[in-house]
Amino acid sequence: MANWGKIARRSFLIGSAAVAGGVAFGVWQYRRALPNPLQPGEGEVALNPWIIIDREGVKLVAARAEMGQGVYTTLPALLAEELDVAWEDVRVIHGPAAQAYYNAGLMSHALPSTDYDRTAWQEMMVEAMSVLPKMIGLQVTGGSTSTLDAYEKLRQAGATAREVLKQAAAARLGLPVEALSTENGRVIAPGGIELTYAELAEDAAGIDPPRRVALRPASSWKYLGRAMPRLDMVEKVTGRAEFGIDKRLPGMRFATVRMCPRLGGAMRAFDASTAEAMPGVERVIDLGTGIAVVATNTWLAMRAAEAVEIEWGPAPYPETSEALMEVIRAALDGEANSTLRDEGDVDRMEVEPSDRVIEAEYTVPWLAHATMEPMSAAAHFTGDRLEIWTGSQAPGFAEEAAARAVGLEPEQVSCHVTYLGGGFGRRGEYDFVVLAARVAQAMAGVPVQVTWSREEDMRHDFYRPAAAARMRGVIRNGFAHALEGRVAAPSVTRQSMARLTGSAPPGPDKGHVEGMFNQPYAIPNYRVTGHLAELSVPVGFWRSVGNSFNGFFMESFIDEMALAGGRDPLGFRLELARNEHAPTAGVLEAVAEMSGWSAPRAEGTGMGVAMTHSFHTPVAVVVEVADRGGEIALTRAWIACDVGTALDPSIIEAQMVGGLVYGLSAAMMEEISFAGGEVEQWNYPDYDALRMGQMPEVEVRILETQGHIGGVGEPATPPAAPALANAIFDLTGERIRDLPLNRRVRFVI
Repeated sequence: MANWGKIARRSFLIGSAAVAGGVAFGVWQYRRALPNPLQPGEGEVALNPWIIIDREGVKLVAARAEMGQGVYTTLPALLAEELDVAWEDVRVIHGPAAQAYYNAGLMSHALPSTDYDRTAWQEMMVEAMSVLPKMIGLQVTGGSTSTLDAYEKLRQAGATAREVLKQAAAARLGLPVEALSTENGRVIAPGGIELTYAELAEDAAGIDPPRRVALRPASSWKYLGRAMPRLDMVEKVTGRAEFGIDKRLPGMRFATVRMCPRLGGAMRAFDASTAEAMPGVERVIDLGTGIAVVATNTWLAMRAAEAVEIEWGPAPYPETSEALMEVIRAALDGEANSTLRDEGDVDRMEVEPSDRVIEAEYTVPWLAHATMEPMSAAAHFTGDRLEIWTGSQAPGFAEEAAARAVGLEPEQVSCHVTYLGGGFGRRGEYDFVVLAARVAQAMAGVPVQVTWSREEDMRHDFYRPAAAARMRGVIRNGFAHALEGRVAAPSVTRQSMARLTGSAPPGPDKGHVEGMFNQPYAIPNYRVTGHLAELSVPVGFWRSVGNSFNGFFMESFIDEMALAGGRDPLGFRLELARNEHAPTAGVLEAVAEMSGWSAPRAEGTGMGVAMTHSFHTPVAVVVEVADRGGEIALTRAWIACDVGTALDPSIIEAQMVGGLVYGLSAAMMEEISFAGGEVEQWNYPDYDALRMGQMPEVEVRILETQGHIGGVGEPATPPAAPALANAIFDLTGERIRDLPLNRRVRFVI
């Protein structure tokens, strides 16, 4: 992986590139030939990072990590449609860290504007800004962009490959290209002559591919638009799938780490004598801010790490949850970092005597990612090379950071990406990779598997920040006349980007206020300001990022406005959306029909609605709850989303349900709290999630009215919490403005 700074000084252009001795097919070519990161084995040929052809057929080199979102199923379908190969015959491997695998889709979130009403000029700006990820090789799996980024890229890759293979066949057979067709991995000529892609690959290597090929219309698709079997499922249910925690190498040793529980604090001293005396413990390594224990197995390493006596320094932040929230709340009265929506005139509008003015404050706690697979990485340091095996959402950043940690150049480090046992943004960080690299360096020549304990993982996360909001609304004649929102929290964007790139982005922080400033509601006076709270608690990207807390703030308050105006909450939203964004109105209409919203409700039940537009996808959710002897049960839920083009309905449905579960879990019971500067939650009993017996019946409806593809991995999370809170209000009459909800109500277990 080349150095980010060096890459940024290079210039590129669009097309395809050739590498002597191989053939692969793709779309993107820079001014100078894009370095091909692939090193084909015997019998393989490759020309561009996307496709390898061998005797068995076609391998797709995936640019995005598979962490349960189904990209190893949808990406082959994108390719197969244009390449004319059977979808089930496309084998998928993850590509190495390389600039060729940049994610241009991330730039679709970059402009500080609403996402639902972009002008042609704004679209042009997004396209221009995609130069940045090209230049730095921004290879990241996140932002609900995997299929959005690949949608045209991989179809063009397949189409380009198909045409070059036809040219190779035409030259061999002495026929015009127009006389040839392709089907199921073969070029077909008149008279029944067939040549396999494998037979033609070497010849095609010397042919310049066309710059661009017309793509096939959706009406001719065989695989896209259908529910396909998950290609990764068999491996996972049979135990053959390799996650980072599974990697085994000859002579491997096993290690764990124990770092300062006061995040960012120092290790003053330690005594490892007891641990070092334990049979099978090979070494205790001083990491500066903590220790690592190397042993003959992971369980022994964890037991030995607990036996090390360590004196820790103080936390560099206020030591309690209450003190931390005081800093966040105080930021609401400070200078605004952003005012990304300011329509009408909130300050100078006149409030009439008949107007209803509503004010409310909301808070949400810190949250952990709590991935099922704790942080882990295998590493092998040999002096001039470092190899790493791990589940990473950002392998290029991981390589660079690991290289710095052990004194190598990035080109001397290789990160092999495995399946991810949960990501949600946590594995976009590289701290666990750096620690594995340092342990491997200390054990030079010996491969080491470094696995964090669940407790270490839970207490050393990059948390979703706690946040507070102050809301004010004006209802005039039953209609929303004004809405003002002030949001305060530590900045995820600034802190994360400072870690990843070395500098925090200047200017307004869009991610801080997303989910509030950019909602498709026609409110004549509508202003949202973002206020940054300076705290050194480590924060990071958490599923749906700022939308996760702003969705709760916004949709809880919209409910309060509707009820203050004597209006039906769903009808109130529908009216606001119809005048602003038809697809948003469509998902509200759909969820109203699905849930029977207007029908009489059974005694002892309540229903709540919420809608959040995020990641280019409007999602409306209705949750039904019921009283079970004074405890609350979640009985049913309905989700309607508009994704523009549904590439795989079953995967979209799974992601919508998964996003809902993630959001409901956080809303009901999840909280990271601090005492004495340390995180109080150690494991799942302290940080529970929605159990199967608590799960409501869920129905999903997928709409396709938008003119663009929307993301699906995250947008069902933001409306989950407010829909549940609004349902509890409908059932009990109690308005809960602070999460988690189990502080105030009891849920059926």
